[in-house]
Amino acid sequence: MREWVVIYLKGVCMGAADIVPGVSGGTIALITGIYDRLIAAIAALDPRVLADLPGVRSRSGRLRLREELVTMDVPFLLVLGAGVGTAFLLMSRVIHAAFETYPAVLNGFFFGLIAASAVVIYRGIRVDTPGRIGALAFGAVLAFLVSGAAESGGSASLALVFAAGAIAISAMVLPGISGAAFLYILGQYQYMLGALTELTNALVAVPEGGRLDAAIAPGIPVVVFLAGATVGLLTMARVVKRALERNRMATLGFLVGLMVGALRLPVEEAAAATEVLTAGLLVAIVLAAVVGIVLILAFDRYGEPLDYTEDTAI
Repeated sequence: MREWVVIYLKGVCMGAADIVPGVSGGTIALITGIYDRLIAAIAALDPRVLADLPGVRSRSGRLRLREELVTMDVPFLLVLGAGVGTAFLLMSRVIHAAFETYPAVLNGFFFGLIAASAVVIYRGIRVDTPGRIGALAFGAVLAFLVSGAAESGGSASLALVFAAGAIAISAMVLPGISGAAFLYILGQYQYMLGALTELTNALVAVPEGGRLDAAIAPGIPVVVFLAGATVGLLTMARVVKRALERNRMATLGFLVGLMVGALRLPVEEAAAATEVLTAGLLVAIVLAAVVGIVLILAFDRYGEPLDYTEDTAI
């Protein structure tokens, strides 16, 4: 029981980090010593085990299914995921409220987080060939264009929400790369925070007489996002892992480029949320950016060093 509680708490720390653009849950997993186990468990997931579900009616079938789930380390993933989910539910309310009250300052904070994360990762890789430089430049241009077209609030198509879930979960397992940062780039970060907050509020209100059907509207994008994350965990995360194995430096260079190009979004969002730019507000935005930078640099300095060792070159 003590081991599962510790894993749950590590999941809480991962979730608290990953819900903020710039801080990676993968980094927290690395620091807390569960990164290798996490990656191994994800790689071991095999949806074909679902074919054994009809056999659970018999004792032998249940034992066989249990053995297969334990072999894939599914209990570890479930407990860790419960911790991540708990942090998401708690932190989403806080960040959503901050967006409503201090949008410009919060976007300044995100600017600092993303910029410092890009610098930290760039320092650990070598972008010294035409292929690597091209990958970084392509990522920067792509993110600049996508973040310019993204709408951070309002609504979104369910197809985009599904794709965002798949992309975010893929980034979430990488040390140094934040899944929330990619949600932010796609313009889905604030939208999903709002949907999760509304769903939580609706469910909490049910015991007090609230209507359960009030959870349907915000629940749909959350369920679609989770479905995308599940598909991403089984497919896209493996694609990213394979890309890192084949062309590690170019892949990481591309990811750094994405983060650099995405810096357009917090600047535009902060400007759009500011009716009158006063000296006090400007100072608050700059200080928020500095806090974000210091936070990432502190993780980099006092956390477990990230290993960006390359295997092949282009």
